Amino acid sequence: MSDDERAIRELVDAWMDATREGDIETVLGLMTDDIVFMTPGGEPFGKEEFRERSAGMKSVRMDGTSDIREIRVLGDWAFIRNHIDLTATPAGGEPMHRSGYTLSILQKGADGRWRLARDANLVS
Repeated sequence: MSDDERAIRELVDAWMDATREGDIETVLGLMTDDIVFMTPGGEPFGKEEFRERSAGMKSVRMDGTSDIREIRVLGDWAFIRNHIDLTATPAGGEPMHRSGYTLSILQKGADGRWRLARDANLVS
């Protein structure tokens, strides 16, 4: 495994851990400022809308797993094909289970750190 692949796997692990802990600031730090998220049935959105949506889910406990199926590194860009399995439990509510695939594009910054730049999320 290359250093870049290892760093990308660590990014995914850090994202999942921070999501589980409700640490939105860490999650935001793992993405580029010009990130674009694409989800079924909605318009693409960026970092600020992600922040706003996350703030509206503070009472929801998230838990899940990530199974990276493919990583390709192409210079300072990379993509990941990933299967996500999530359970979201609202405070006092019933758990909601979702699973599916994501296709993510990452960019290596001038600081040498990989960050999520584009994400097509098919988790439903």
